[in-house]
Amino acid sequence: MKKQSLPLIIFGALVVILAIGLTLDPKAVPSPLIGKPAAQFSLPELYTQEPFSPTQLKGETWILNIWASWCVSCRQEHEVLVAFSQKNTTKIIGLNYKDTPDEAKAWLKEFGNPYQITIEDAQGRAGIDWGVYGVPETFVIDAQGIIRHKFTGPMTQQRVDKELLPLLAQIAQESTL
Repeated sequence: MKKQSLPLIIFGALVVILAIGLTLDPKAVPSPLIGKPAAQFSLPELYTQEPFSPTQLKGETWILNIWASWCVSCRQEHEVLVAFSQKNTTKIIGLNYKDTPDEAKAWLKEFGNPYQITIEDAQGRAGIDWGVYGVPETFVIDAQGIIRHKFTGPMTQQRVDKELLPLLAQIAQESTL
């Protein structure tokens, strides 16, 4: 009798585990980098080839958006980022991931450029340091250089309104205390 019930117990446990998995948000990928200093790098700026490092933004809250011209989801979020950059003063730095400079420039020319600075990561090494699972991914970094949040997947207007803007307001309020 006990041997016959073992497969049922295992099956029941699998059903429970799968049911829990189905309730999780697929965009909520945990990041061990939250609350840690932003990964440092020095990469060329797309248009000038001048080196850029996150230390240049110390003292400012900023957004790092990791994107590529070959990324379908990046196209989905791009108009949201363009609108955000026109309405807000928070800098968006674009990290062009595993792409060619010519394709990145053509893409930005066609769809608009929401980035105050666009940097090249053709080999994807900086992306690895930032824990990138895939593009697009967006990070919010506070004035002390600490990663405060990671958005996985395309930014939508709803995510901007319900998550990004309140987070930026919270960070601004904390800096005045």
